Amino acid sequence: MNDLLNLATQRANAWLQSPAIDEKTKTEVQNLLSQDNPKLLIDSFYKDLEFGTGGLRGVMGVGSNCMNRYTVGAATQGLANYLKKSFSGKIKVAIAYDCRNNSAAFAQVTADVFSANGIEAYLFPELRPTPLLSFAIRYLKCQSGVVITASHNPKEYNGYKAYWQDGAQLVPPHDKNVITEVNAIGGFGNIKFKADPTLIKTISGEVEDAYYKTLADRIPRMDSIKNQRNISLVYSSIHGAGITMVPECLRRLGFENLTVIEEQQKPDGNFPTVHSPNPEEQSAMQMALEKAKAINAELVMATDPDTDRVGIGIKNHAGEFFLLNGNQAFSLMMWFIMKNLTEAERKNGYIAKTIVTTELVDTIAANMNIDCYNTLTGFKYIAELMGEMEGKKTFIAAGEESYGYMVGDFVRDKDAVSACAFFAALAATAKDEGATLFDWLLQMYIDYGYYKEGLVNLVRKGAAGEQEIKDMMQKFRSAPPKQFAGSNVTQILDYKSGIQREVNTGKETRLTLPKSDVLQFYTEDGSKISVRPSGTEPKIKFYVSVKTTLKSKTEFLTVTSSLDTRIKAIEKELT
Repeated sequence: MNDLLNLATQRANAWLQSPAIDEKTKTEVQNLLSQDNPKLLIDSFYKDLEFGTGGLRGVMGVGSNCMNRYTVGAATQGLANYLKKSFSGKIKVAIAYDCRNNSAAFAQVTADVFSANGIEAYLFPELRPTPLLSFAIRYLKCQSGVVITASHNPKEYNGYKAYWQDGAQLVPPHDKNVITEVNAIGGFGNIKFKADPTLIKTISGEVEDAYYKTLADRIPRMDSIKNQRNISLVYSSIHGAGITMVPECLRRLGFENLTVIEEQQKPDGNFPTVHSPNPEEQSAMQMALEKAKAINAELVMATDPDTDRVGIGIKNHAGEFFLLNGNQAFSLMMWFIMKNLTEAERKNGYIAKTIVTTELVDTIAANMNIDCYNTLTGFKYIAELMGEMEGKKTFIAAGEESYGYMVGDFVRDKDAVSACAFFAALAATAKDEGATLFDWLLQMYIDYGYYKEGLVNLVRKGAAGEQEIKDMMQKFRSAPPKQFAGSNVTQILDYKSGIQREVNTGKETRLTLPKSDVLQFYTEDGSKISVRPSGTEPKIKFYVSVKTTLKSKTEFLTVTSSLDTRIKAIEKELT
């Protein structure tokens, strides 16, 4: 503690002495040093906010470990330096931002630094969803792009995500090369903050119109949408950027009965109606669920602040609304998309998912003779796979358990705008066929197996929390569990070492995916347990997947209870 406090104090004093730091910031640093709050000082200054493989993400405030003008400027200067080494001639970047406090200001800093380095910066005139940034990079033929967002993190956070010319987040070798450039800047005085206004352009509505048109060409069963255009839909943007596109997208597809949650439609980085703007949490979707119940809607949708994730609510047979988890929603979407493909499309196409996402999708794809590829967690790896497969097979769709989905290759990141369109189409088609989404969910389980998943997040903030997470991962490696809920562990996959080990025989084989700090355990009864530190939040994540057969819809509640009991037992052993 004393060592960290001394280090943080030294770093804070260096900011006070730097001629590149403005007086307002220095006053804030001085106030931080004057407070009797060593933890806050340590968390703000004990290290530099790392430009990781996905960019920056941190608490907003003064300090080397926070999101502020200087850390954003350093990230942009490093990216600009790398772009100039990678491309000759004119270089263009696209920049977007979400509803968070300081997002617009950080986006302007980003545009200023790029322009000061002779790079054309194309900036959206107001907040827009992250997937539109990915689309804009490709549409405008930019070499790179940046979006200012912290996704679904709490309100005190912001972030900076960097993209390459394919519209995907940075992957090797570009991610590590940009990090090298950022680390080589050598002080804030070497950041070019003075903008060249002639190089800062405003992105026009043409880009958004092109997105809507491209998406509409990929929606199946437009006949059902036309027949069920009055189907009752409820949507909440949870104060985020989704309000700028999702309602308009649904309107253009022909849906005429959309209810928007008024209390949550105004963009606001303080997220006043929710504890956390995360559609994975029921509390964030409660207003939408209550409205849906009141008007007897068919479908509830809510997107996170930058609109790359969407939560889905549907009705059961008793008319009660409940939330689908990300695995259930993804499985339903993929089942709907794959069953509407032609035989030729199935033969030539492929889908993708992450290694911690439900294996129900693998099972459905195998039964429909469609290739399914698994990647490390994160859509940048799915986008990397898409690049490798280009010209070989046709990409169909992809998703992950954390509410991220992508259909078609016109966007190279998870896309809640298009996902809302597909879920609305799904609900309309089900109703057109005299069924509900709940009917379809149960039938999918009967046909392909009942897979059920659970997720536990342990939050460990600050320097001490970071070390605690590392210690937990090391303990799972040095003394791996032998059983989960009474079922013996049969396989251990360690993506950090790149080794898959058969527990009974000791046989080891090499894993084909890149190395990553992830552990997976498979048991005799078919359960799968995955453990990994979050790459974007101060938490360690435990993914639990169990499965069994469902013979009929009448057995659903009984079988669900049995699987829930197994999941809870495993979660208790993990934590």
